[in-house]
Amino acid sequence: MGVPFHTDASGSGAAILGCPFDCGTHKFRIGARQGPQAIRAQSGLVRRYQSEIADCDALAELGVIDAGDVQMVPSRAEEAFPLIEEAAYRIAAAGAVPVGFGGDGSGSLPLVRAAAKVHPGLAVLHIDSHTDAYPVDPVHRYDAASQFTHAALEQRVLASASWHVGLRGSTMRPGVYDHTRSLGYNIMSMSELQSRGLQDCVNALRETLAGRPVYLSVDMDVFDPSCAPGVCTPVWGGLSSREGIDFLRMLEGLNIVGADVNTVSPPHDVNGMTAFLAAAVTYEILLLIWRGRMGADA
Repeated sequence: MGVPFHTDASGSGAAILGCPFDCGTHKFRIGARQGPQAIRAQSGLVRRYQSEIADCDALAELGVIDAGDVQMVPSRAEEAFPLIEEAAYRIAAAGAVPVGFGGDGSGSLPLVRAAAKVHPGLAVLHIDSHTDAYPVDPVHRYDAASQFTHAALEQRVLASASWHVGLRGSTMRPGVYDHTRSLGYNIMSMSELQSRGLQDCVNALRETLAGRPVYLSVDMDVFDPSCAPGVCTPVWGGLSSREGIDFLRMLEGLNIVGADVNTVSPPHDVNGMTAFLAAAVTYEILLLIWRGRMGADA
């Protein structure tokens, strides 16, 4: 979006941090490590002014910077995760909000770890078609289905105040939702979103999230493959682009202290449309942070 490149987040309100990592374990959809580059490329289509809710250069007022990519070897979680955590921690400790570009969803774990160091009592709002809170594999401890299990077991987040929203579709094993609930998390399915309506569901989220530091994680497969085909694990029946953006705008007032947009897989994308939507989602997240910092009159 044309924001300046800096590695020092001092004085900035938010910093983009590329996390070009994927576990490399998916049977036939490898490519999320290329996501940060693709989102940046498509972000040129996102204009800086939004006449409806932000008819000013909100990104400049917020002081958004692009801190570049964490240098790592994809698929080596034990080596890569501490590097992501350290980079995100430096941003958060400087008073800015780290906004991670994935990468697959496993990268949310080191980003959450960093946010939790600076913001005790952290709650997670995870918008995804999957809970990513599966039981941990005793052999391969880190994957893109268990990052929020680790976050709960490590007590990085307050699970009872946290939500997994947009859940739908088939899974590789039974008892996934029950396991997520056993960790203390709240869940909200896509069918519930549709039956209750977005606003009513957001009101329910606010009951636990209001007044707390919130980590916002958006997995792009929460969107329907018709508008986001280039993801690692597409599931039919997801949010439309309009519904997803409306949902994000309804989150105004939450104290977002960390965020990520993940699971863009460029080799599976169509004309960059998923990366473009991810860039638009990022813009909406930055506007939420800007309005929170500038006050209700911004």
